[in-house]
Amino acid sequence: MMKIICGVDVSKASLDVCIEPGASRGSFGNNGAGIAALAAFCRQHRAELVVMEATGGYERRAFLLLWEEGLPCAVTNARNVRQYAESMGVLEKTDQIDASIIARFARARDLRPTPVPSQAQQRIKALVARLRQATDDLTVQKQRRASLLDQPEMLASIDEVIALLKRQSRTLEGEIGSMIDDDPLWAQLAETWRSVKGVAGRTIARLMADLPEIGTYSNKAIAKLVGVAPIAHDSGKRKGKRPVRGGRSSVRSILFLVAATAARYDKSLGDFRDRLRAAGKEKMVIRIALARKLLVRLNAKARDARAQYANAT
Repeated sequence: MMKIICGVDVSKASLDVCIEPGASRGSFGNNGAGIAALAAFCRQHRAELVVMEATGGYERRAFLLLWEEGLPCAVTNARNVRQYAESMGVLEKTDQIDASIIARFARARDLRPTPVPSQAQQRIKALVARLRQATDDLTVQKQRRASLLDQPEMLASIDEVIALLKRQSRTLEGEIGSMIDDDPLWAQLAETWRSVKGVAGRTIARLMADLPEIGTYSNKAIAKLVGVAPIAHDSGKRKGKRPVRGGRSSVRSILFLVAATAARYDKSLGDFRDRLRAAGKEKMVIRIALARKLLVRLNAKARDARAQYANAT
């Protein structure tokens, strides 16, 4: 029997839904009352899975509240859904059409529910996201300051903002550090990762927040998840370039920085980098290869740490 799936097109204000098979449609507010009504609608139509696209956070409340209502939910990549629609000849795009396409895509891919993150995981992710925003804002303010050296009044205003951002950053770093220290598994993972030269507090926080799967996936799967695994692009006798695509950009960006630092102190990473240079590889290819090698190393250490923690408990 065909699984009944509810596709949800999420926007800031509304949730447009379509249940397949049957094409039963509805529209609900993206708020507590609207999500409760959506849950009732899904139960009325015996939906076995609710699927929505990742939309920059607007889907988060519906995802969590629907799980609380006992409805399994999955979050999927919006680009994959759009490509599926185009491959099926559906070029039109409205909220109702998108909801139907999401449900059909979920069936074609046989999507499974996305696990609900723990309260601690949600909090550390929010803290790390805010720390990243504060750091980016601090960089912008420093750049503005550098262009206003002859305007004391403006410098004083910018210095106030810089001081505020620095205080917020220190506070956020302290809260993140306390969360990691208070969780036995996270503390063990952090201690293990710090054995790699160049891996410090912010890298550990980024991994905890944005890559909770580390240590539970194979090396190949974790590299693909982050977006540092080369994608085959061959046809017949032609061997095309193997690009990387997708993945988690926040993790990838920090790995690029840390891998370059680690290669200065770690002989195996340094030798690997030098071999790639000698082979005439492009700079970006070397950066990606170093990041992937570092990620595989961190994944292996996380796997061992998780095993030790499980045995101890």
